[in-house]
Amino acid sequence: MTDQNENQATSEQPITANAEPTARSMRTVAMTALGGTSIEWYDFFIYGTAAALVFPTLFFAEDMPRYVSLIASFSTFAVGFLARPVGGVVFGHFGDRVGRKAALVTALMMMGVATTLIGLLPGYADIGPLAPLLLIFLRFVQGLAVGGQWGGAMLLVTENAPSNQRGFYGAFAQVGAPAGLVLANLAFLAVSGSLSDEAFMDWGWRVPFISSVLLIGLSLYVQLKLEDTEAFKELAEAASPAEAKPRSPVVQALKTYPREIGLAAGSFLGVQVTFYICVAWIISYGNDPEGLNIARSDMLTAVLISTMFAIPANFIFGAWSDRHGRRGIYKLGAILTGLWAFAMFAMIDTGDWLLITIALSVAHILVSMMYGPQAALLAELFSTEVRYSGASLGYQLGAILGGGFAPIIATSLLVFAGSSMWVAGYIALANALTWFAINALKENHVKDLDSVA
Repeated sequence: MTDQNENQATSEQPITANAEPTARSMRTVAMTALGGTSIEWYDFFIYGTAAALVFPTLFFAEDMPRYVSLIASFSTFAVGFLARPVGGVVFGHFGDRVGRKAALVTALMMMGVATTLIGLLPGYADIGPLAPLLLIFLRFVQGLAVGGQWGGAMLLVTENAPSNQRGFYGAFAQVGAPAGLVLANLAFLAVSGSLSDEAFMDWGWRVPFISSVLLIGLSLYVQLKLEDTEAFKELAEAASPAEAKPRSPVVQALKTYPREIGLAAGSFLGVQVTFYICVAWIISYGNDPEGLNIARSDMLTAVLISTMFAIPANFIFGAWSDRHGRRGIYKLGAILTGLWAFAMFAMIDTGDWLLITIALSVAHILVSMMYGPQAALLAELFSTEVRYSGASLGYQLGAILGGGFAPIIATSLLVFAGSSMWVAGYIALANALTWFAINALKENHVKDLDSVA
């Protein structure tokens, strides 16, 4: 965008598919997507932190062995991932038929309500087995919501972005994940550092969850202040609506793009496995009194600092993909992440906090080589009428196969194999599969989204 274009821009100027969007309007769209996804992922990630630190003792019987209660807790964590493809289907249909904005607002509202209610749940000591059952239900609702919001936020930026900046602007939707994680860890560090262990376990952990009521306010802002993407509005105004908007976009996406959906899911495996081991499972691994026995606050700080490197890295690699293509940087990220996993665990197993922080920081930067360009990559695989459904399905299937079970698999490998190198091997395998998936995809970064057939 030139300075002249920006000077001519007004907040009232529409973003059209046939003209470059104004700098001002794109900043508004981008920051709204970033704000929405950040808070949405904050809600999703505080659950992962609580699953590692609080839920094993609070929501399960006290006489369970530690590793059993930990696996049970991470199993409730996985429920959210099982729900994500369902959310992708439901909200994908909704978003392709009714509009991107309406689907996004509904997803944000659902997440805010579910997360707030988790913060109000009584524990196992109060209501017995009903406690984990209610926890599972609300986690399922969280999964439905996050399954729907990513597609809405991603399309909000990629369908509005200039064709030569989709990777950069798409990164605004992607950065919500590390930003949300940073917020989640800051929240837990704040309450954990200011309270005794007893107070933290009794009520302090609830504060980050109840704070999620703010997401309800943000959803109302999106509803009132933003318009739908121009690509969807042009589709809705097509001369033949029945032809332009299929009755079942999800079914149409599965019929038309089965290969692309499958490969999109595969492209996400390495990202998800690595990310959730580095942000959720690693906390319990480091904090294990029978293992490294590192203080809870030290592990949270290491994860917090390391995740912060992912925020600028996502923008850098997203912009890089605009100039040089998505596939090359994505494949390089998969190779380097898989190799780094072995060095990472060698550094973590020293128990040295600085080495742990460096190891995790490098991992987050390497993962960003894949995650940064991903929004643009997936948007470019599908036509407008099924883009919400197709991209969401691929993304969420990859999430369930990769991230949903990563903490459980990592815990099981450690218990039964006895070495963290098996966990490193698991990360390497996931990233190898991602490399093959990306290698099989077409490079569409120079295409206009309207030309994707």
